[in-house]
Amino acid sequence: MKRNLAEGSILKNIVFFSLPYLLSYFLQTLYGMADLFIIGQFDGIDSTTAVSIGSQVMNMITVMIVGLAMGSTVVIGRSVGAGDKKRASNEIGNTITLFMVVSLVLTAVLLIFVKPIVSVVSTPTEAVDGTISYLTICFIGIPFITAYNIISSIFRGMGDSKSPMYFIAVACAANIALDYLFIGVLDFDTAGAALGTTLSQTVSVIVSLTVIIKRKNLISICLKDLKPKVILMKNILKIGIPVAFQDGFIQISFIIITIIANRRGLDDAAAVGIVEKLIGILFLVPSSLLSTVSVISAQNLGAGKPERAKATLRYATIINVSIGIVSAVSMQFFAEGAVGLFTSDTNVILYGGEYMRSYVWDCILAGVHFCFSGYFCACGKSGISFLHNFLSIVLARVPIAYFASKMFADTLFPMGFAAPIGSVLSVIICVIAYIVINKKSKSSKAVSA
Repeated sequence: MKRNLAEGSILKNIVFFSLPYLLSYFLQTLYGMADLFIIGQFDGIDSTTAVSIGSQVMNMITVMIVGLAMGSTVVIGRSVGAGDKKRASNEIGNTITLFMVVSLVLTAVLLIFVKPIVSVVSTPTEAVDGTISYLTICFIGIPFITAYNIISSIFRGMGDSKSPMYFIAVACAANIALDYLFIGVLDFDTAGAALGTTLSQTVSVIVSLTVIIKRKNLISICLKDLKPKVILMKNILKIGIPVAFQDGFIQISFIIITIIANRRGLDDAAAVGIVEKLIGILFLVPSSLLSTVSVISAQNLGAGKPERAKATLRYATIINVSIGIVSAVSMQFFAEGAVGLFTSDTNVILYGGEYMRSYVWDCILAGVHFCFSGYFCACGKSGISFLHNFLSIVLARVPIAYFASKMFADTLFPMGFAAPIGSVLSVIICVIAYIVINKKSKSSKAVSA
């Protein structure tokens, strides 16, 4: 179902569009956490660490695919906002063609380099075999992971955030059931977790394609729309590549911090891995609002309504900051209890609680620059999002985490502050960029007048 987001109450559009997005992200996070939770019930800390590290690598790959797909979401959203159905169909077709090729090439490359990847992330010796097994199976499933995310990006670009929620709900339910089968019943260990992940994505893609076929009026494309068109693909990649690299660098920073933790020992590695999963839950609102701002702003800009796009940014930022404050304060009291849901090891719970208490303040600051990133993408200036994240990682997140690890060998608490300090830098850059963009826009209008 297409939804015109360039009309009606801005706040209502944000709420109604973001809620299915939020639930989708929650289900996707639950989907990822299921492997870690279930393997923790049936196997030891070495298997938990293997799945934790492997899922981080897969998460990096997935978010880069999603980031690249953001280009499709934005260009389709602009066409929908402008009422250009023919162009939207061409963009959808070129999206399918482009990502089919990308997924196949990516699968081949990653399978060749699976062992070097496991080595690069400094996987503890006890977890090496399990991590290789997990990643090999997940890499084989990349075409299905790509297919799901591309289908979702197309629906969202058309203003439909509900259908992707239903598709991921199917995948989540299938993943939990398959994890218990492969890990609990058949004792496949880390390979079982990977099989559950890959097969459940396959089920989700089959369901989504079935829906598209039955609802023929949902997406109207023909064979000629699949023919590659340089201009369309260039527009998709112009927005998508900076976002993909931005998200990739963020995940690389997480992996570097994981490497730092891995070198401190198995307990620290497990603690950092579990906290990253928990932070993923707390970041559901900022992530969903980033995408919401992108889609709503893109449709409004396509419809020639820039002020509504700016208002969308303001409302979303206020929502993000408010919820971020609640999350950060709550975790000061419940950090150990949250970590304890995934392990009974007292050392891991202790270290995880320390790391969570400092890291969680990033929920407030990241919520601000996430919204700005969504707005910049809608404006076709996703390079700004890449820039502020890159500088944040290189100048703050990684060096602060490294030196904190060296200076405070008995606690993870100081390491956790690397993320919020990095976000402070991102917010400053975003605010400056926003002011500059608006000044240039006003100057252009004055000259044309």
